[in-house]
Amino acid sequence: MALDNRWLLRLGGFALHETIRHWLDTIDLRVAYHDPQLDPAHPLNDRPRIYIFWHEYISFPLYLRPFCNIAMLLSKHRDAEWLAHTATMMGFDTVRGSSQRGGATALLELLEKSKSMHLAITPDGPRGPRRRLAPGAIYLASRLGLPLIPMGFGFDRPKRAKTWDQFAIPRLFSRGRGLMGPGITIPPNQTRDQLEQHRQRVERILNQITTVAEDWAESGLRLEGEVPAQPRSVPLAGHREAALHDPFWIAAAAGTIDLSEANLFPPAQVAEIRKAA
Repeated sequence: MALDNRWLLRLGGFALHETIRHWLDTIDLRVAYHDPQLDPAHPLNDRPRIYIFWHEYISFPLYLRPFCNIAMLLSKHRDAEWLAHTATMMGFDTVRGSSQRGGATALLELLEKSKSMHLAITPDGPRGPRRRLAPGAIYLASRLGLPLIPMGFGFDRPKRAKTWDQFAIPRLFSRGRGLMGPGITIPPNQTRDQLEQHRQRVERILNQITTVAEDWAESGLRLEGEVPAQPRSVPLAGHREAALHDPFWIAAAAGTIDLSEANLFPPAQVAEIRKAA
């Protein structure tokens, strides 16, 4: 029976993989960067980083960045089994664990993988609350000395699943938009209160960059610096020089936009955020 269950989970993972791939093939996907070299697929990106985005939009990076040397943290809960198989089929390594189950083991595994891989975390997972950033990503960034890279995604008026995260299901042939902000460094040896201040700050930034991406997707307006997005994998070592001449990276470098705190928030709110941090 256990064997049958494993095969059923793999079959479910394959079905989800094919659904995401073919469904998002119909979506007009566009992205914009604060710095395109932070993209895990960029040929000059050879430093591990921690990418964070809300759980409800996990299909977006799964589709766009297969085989990019990324280890994704996923829950040990049964609900995540299909997703874990899907991520593996899309070229992601996976680490299983959460604060409720297997947290210590997952932390050790992430510490080891961070020596040679990027990390990806949905910091409101695995069970929410929705868009509430758990402290794990902040502690990990402080402990490893790796920058957090906030990513905001949005679809044009997606359908919402009746799940804790209100999982976003894009309408066929609609719009999807993605933003990648600048790195956020969390200093080492922080007290619990200091880590909480950083947690609140990063949560605000991640919520705001997601809101901007959602508004952009719904508006249908062109954004200065946007580039059409397609799935891209990290180039082989011998192909990195040639990959720099990819029109996508040339356009992305020419069209960077300011996604810093100062541009995402009103001046008074920026001062308040920095004071809190």
